[in-house]
Amino acid sequence: MELPNDRPGSSALSRLSRGISARLTSTTLDIASAVGAFGVMLTGELFVSEASGEPLRAVPLLLIVAASASLVVLSRFPLVTGVVVAVCTPLYYMLGAVDSWTGWLAIIVGVLRLAAERHRMSAITATLMALAVFSAGEIIAFQLSRSLVVLSWLIAIFAAGEVARSRRAYLREAAQKAVEAERSRAEEARRHATEERLRVAREVHDVVAHNISLINVQAGAAVHRRDPEQAYAALEAIKQTSKETLSELRSTLGVLRQVDEDEAAPVSPGPSLAQLGELADRTRESGIAVEVTTEGMESELPSPIDVAAYRIVQEALTNIRRHAEGATSASVLVRRGADKLTVQIDDDGADVSASSIHEGNGLRGMRERASAVGGELSAGPRPEGGFRVRAVLPLGTDTAEP
Repeated sequence: MELPNDRPGSSALSRLSRGISARLTSTTLDIASAVGAFGVMLTGELFVSEASGEPLRAVPLLLIVAASASLVVLSRFPLVTGVVVAVCTPLYYMLGAVDSWTGWLAIIVGVLRLAAERHRMSAITATLMALAVFSAGEIIAFQLSRSLVVLSWLIAIFAAGEVARSRRAYLREAAQKAVEAERSRAEEARRHATEERLRVAREVHDVVAHNISLINVQAGAAVHRRDPEQAYAALEAIKQTSKETLSELRSTLGVLRQVDEDEAAPVSPGPSLAQLGELADRTRESGIAVEVTTEGMESELPSPIDVAAYRIVQEALTNIRRHAEGATSASVLVRRGADKLTVQIDDDGADVSASSIHEGNGLRGMRERASAVGGELSAGPRPEGGFRVRAVLPLGTDTAEP
C-alpha cells in the first residue's frame, strides 16, 4: 500500500507547482481572450468601413486596441481591465462604425472572465461604469430604443458573468471535495495500517512471551532435577509447548499471508476463554498453582471481547511467572455482568511499590487490548500483598445477559 509523500517540503512544492500552473493557465487565457476580441472587433470595423466606403478612423481603432490590451492583464490587474473595458466599450459603440454585438465583445469577454476568475467586484465595477458612461451619452442625445438595448445588453452581460462565476465556484468546490476525500482515504488507510501493525505485534508478543516463558521455566526445572523421570516429563512438556507455539505462530503469520477472502478464513480456532483451563494447566506445570473462577458464562461472548479477555489473562499469568518474585499461586476470576465482563488476576508474590513498577510491553499490550474494545485496565500491588491485574470490558446491550 502506497502512502502519500509526507516530506516537509513536498506539500510546499506541490502548492508552488499548482500556483505556477494556474498562473500560466490564466495568462494564456488572458492573451487568447485579448487576441480573439481584437481580431473580431477589428474584422467587424473593417467590414463596415469597406461596405460604407469610408476609411478607418483612428479613434475607434485606438479604442479597440485599448480594450483588447486591457484583457491581457485581467488576471494580474482585474480592476484596470474592468475600468478600461467599461470606458472603451460605450465610447466605441457611440463613435465607431459597428452597431452590432461585435462592438460589445471587449466588455462581454472582460466581465465573463472577471466573474469566472473570482474578481466579482471588478466585474460589478465594469458593469456599473459602462452603465454610467452610456447614461451620460444618453443625456446628451436620448433615444428610448437605444437606451433599452444598452440596458438589456448590460443586464445580460452581468447575468452571464454571475452564471460563469457560480459554475466556476461549483467546479472548484467539487475539486476541493475530491482532494479532501482522497486525503481522508489516505489518512484512513494509514490509520488502519498502523492499527494492524499494533494488532499483529500484540498477537506475536502474546504467543511468544507466554509459551517461551513456559519453555524457559520447564527447561530450568529439567536441568536442576536429578530424577530422570522428572526430567523427561519436563522435556515432554517443553516439546508440547514448543509445538503449540509454532502452531500459533504459523496460524498468525498464515493469516497475514492470505490475500483472498476464501483463503483468509482461519484454519484453527482462535484464542478464547473456553481454553482457559488449558492455559491454567500449562501455568501449573511451571510451578504456579492457578485457581480459575468463572461466573455468568453460560452464553458465548462477542469474539473481540473473548479474544481480548483471553490474551489479558495469558499475559498476566506470563508476567507472574517472569516477574512475580516468590509467587506460588494465582487466581483468575472471570465474571460476566449485564453489560460488562470483568477479568481479574491476582498473585501472592512479594510486595512491590507502585513507583517501582515498570510498564513494559506486557502491561502496555494488555492496556491496548482493553482499550481496543472500549474497556479499561488497571494493574498494581494489592493491599494484602502480591499484584493484581483487573480489566473491565463493555459488552453492549446486544450481548448482555437478560
